[in-house]
Amino acid sequence: MDVGPVEYVVIAFPGNHFNGEIVPEVRRLVESGIVRIIDLTFIKKDADGTVSHFELDALDPEEASPFDTVEGEIGGLLSEEDLALIAENLVPDSSAALLVWENTWAAAMVGAIRRAGGLLVQHERIPAPVVAQALEAAEL
Repeated sequence: MDVGPVEYVVIAFPGNHFNGEIVPEVRRLVESGIVRIIDLTFIKKDADGTVSHFELDALDPEEASPFDTVEGEIGGLLSEEDLALIAENLVPDSSAALLVWENTWAAAMVGAIRRAGGLLVQHERIPAPVVAQALEAAEL
C-alpha cells in the first residue's frame, strides 16, 4: 500500500475553548480525498500552567461535536513525550489542536517514485507567509 507523506500542525488558540471554526475546512479536505486524518489531540494549558490533553472522544460533547462528521482514524498516535514538548510552547491560558494527517493526494506519486526505482532525497515545506511575501515582491 502506498502512503502519502504524513504531516502535523499545532494550532494554538487563546483561552481554553476551541470553537470548531476550522472543522468545515478539515471536513472538506477529508471528503475530497486530499488528506486522511490520523490523529487529533487537544491540549489545554490553564492560567497556572497546568497542562492536560484529550483525544477527541474524551472531550466535552459540545467541544467534540463539530468533528462528528469528520472521518478518519483518530487517536492514539502521539506519545506523552510528544504532547509534553508541544505543551511547553503554549502560553498559559491557551489551548491547541494537534492534527496529524496523511497527504493522500501524494500516495500515487510515492508509488510512482518507488516503481521507477527513485528515492526521495529531500522534502521541505516552505511556510505560507514566506511564499506570500515572495509572490508579492515578484509582482512589483
